[in-house]
Amino acid sequence: MSSKLTHFDQSGQAHMVDVGEKSMTRRKAVASGYIEMQSDTLKLIQQGDHKKGDVLGIARVAGIMATKRTSDLIPLCHPLALTRVSVEFEVQSEFNRVYCAVTALTHGQTGVEMEALTGVQVALLTIYDMCKAVDRAMVMGEIRLLHKSGGKSGEWNLPAS
Repeated sequence: MSSKLTHFDQSGQAHMVDVGEKSMTRRKAVASGYIEMQSDTLKLIQQGDHKKGDVLGIARVAGIMATKRTSDLIPLCHPLALTRVSVEFEVQSEFNRVYCAVTALTHGQTGVEMEALTGVQVALLTIYDMCKAVDRAMVMGEIRLLHKSGGKSGEWNLPAS
């Protein structure tokens, strides 16, 4: 990993990194996080009894849409042609939470880490938005990159804790 911040020039001004000379490679990133809630809120999601409909289905679409709009949200991100995005949820009843993992893929000159992370954030925010009428104390946590591959730096995985 580099020891310098790449989004600043020599005079300290923010700039978009020039990726024009980078090789086109298959890029992949996986990010995850969770949203904790009251057990009754989780039951509403699991049973599909929420008055707004299929919470996880709508959150999945929101997460996918967010990955495609990352460069509109994060000022110095490059717009990417994503080749695949998956948003997976796991209900973890023992912790009263929904775990979310987003995988983003492209074939290009820059990585998809920001897209995967944005997808997780927006998917979890969508769950919050849809359930806030019954539970405003929900907490999102441990949003992080789990894996990235492709490009000059190769493969990286979150170290085991």
